[in-house]
Order: sequence, then C-alpha cells, then structure tokens
Amino acid sequence: MCKLLFLAFYKLCFYAIILLFGDSMKKYNYEGLNEDTHVFHLWEPLHFKIKKNYAYICNSPLYNLVSNVLLIPIGLILIVFNKIMFGYRVIGREKIRDDEGFVSISNHIHPMDCTFAGLIYFPKGIYYPTLESNFKIPFIRHLIRILHAFPIPKDSKEKERFYEQINKALNDNEIIHMYPEGSMWPYYDKVREFKYGAFKMAVKANVAIQPIKFVFVEPYGIYKLYKRKKCIQAVVLDPIYPNTELDFEDQIRDLRERAYNSINGG
Repeated sequence: MCKLLFLAFYKLCFYAIILLFGDSMKKYNYEGLNEDTHVFHLWEPLHFKIKKNYAYICNSPLYNLVSNVLLIPIGLILIVFNKIMFGYRVIGREKIRDDEGFVSISNHIHPMDCTFAGLIYFPKGIYYPTLESNFKIPFIRHLIRILHAFPIPKDSKEKERFYEQINKALNDNEIIHMYPEGSMWPYYDKVREFKYGAFKMAVKANVAIQPIKFVFVEPYGIYKLYKRKKCIQAVVLDPIYPNTELDFEDQIRDLRERAYNSINGG
C-alpha cells in the first residue's frame, strides 16, 4: 500500500511538472476558436477501445474495495498537492445536498480540474465521464479508473448503455460530474456554451444539477513567491432542479439555460 501511494504521489508530481511548465503554460489565443476544439494534449501512446458490455459504473466488489481503500489516502495527497500547486480552495461547500444523487457540472479550465471537482465532495467519491483518449495515457489510465472515471462512448448503442448505467447510479444516490462545455480550455475565464448531455441525465433521473464555477484569483500570501499562474478556487452554487411541469425536451432546455445563467453569473 505504501509503495502504491508513493508511486501515485511520484506520478502526480511528474505530471504536475508537465502541466505547470509544459502545454498548460502556453498562452492560447482563444479568439475565433471553435468551442469544441481540444487545445491541450498529453502523450497517448497506448491502445484503448471500449469493449462490448463495458461496465461504465463498475459494480465489481474487488474494484469497489480497492477504490474505497485508495480514495482516502489519494484524496489527502491531492488536498496538499492542489493547495501547494494551484492555491486551490472551495467556497460554499455547505450548499451541497448529501442525501441524494445529482449531476455536478463545472466549467472545464485545467487538466487537473477533475481532482478539483473530486475534492469538493471528498471523502465521498464521484463518477465522471471522460474522453476515451485519456485511457491511452500511461499510469493515468489506471489512476482515473480507480477514482471512478469512465470513457464516453461514440457508438450509439453503447451510448444507450452508458446513459442507462448513469441513470441507475443517480437513482442510487451517486454523484456524476460533467463538463457541459465539452473541451478543456486551460485558464479560460469565460463560460462557453453548454451541451445537453448533463441536463438530459438530470431530467431523466429527476435529480438536481449542482453547479460549480472554477474562478481565477491573483496569487496572494506565500503564493506570490512562486506562482506565475493565478490561483484556482471552486465556488459552489445553489442546486437547480428540473421543472417537472414542462415536457421532457423542454425540461432539458430549461435546466440547461438556468444552469448556464447560474455559472455565468456566479
């Protein structure tokens, strides 16, 4: 166990160097860029393909045991790691409901923001769909799977199974974290257009959307000594529930609009 945790910490430091001094330090020109454009890329040398009957929400007792055992120590490592590297803190955690499942959403502004989202709800684990390509990255593919990440399928039949398993998880009081903007734009401080997937999940399961806004603040205190980039904070906003008086499609559009306005004005 100690060796595994040391390896996890070592790899986190390794990728932090890449993230801090590699691509994420580029100053991207987002003006005129298609909002679906993926501007950030990591090394993806491995092969990965979603197999038939893939368990997006894994119910294996062994998997869940390993995941639950590792969640606490890895979470504690990430608390320290993100605090030092990004000045990360959470504001408004008291607004989170802890007695029901829901779809958590946020803007997508950093390669490590999946860990930012996870720490908002820590020590409870969350599930989060991610790009299939992230399962082609050495070590990271195993770490994110242990921490409940699962790939987003492109095949239409697989998408049906994907949504079915998510719906069941939400009804079992689990948390699914989504990035409705789709692509990740490092240190982009505006809110981009939302896609419908997260809101379809929430309406189908009749659960709330929990909006999170990641914001940037100038380095303060000790961070002024070594940070070139702004510090990152998570602002937890009030949960938003579907309007069940509307029909299904209108509920999705209405929920998407209210969630966008909440984060854009939060």
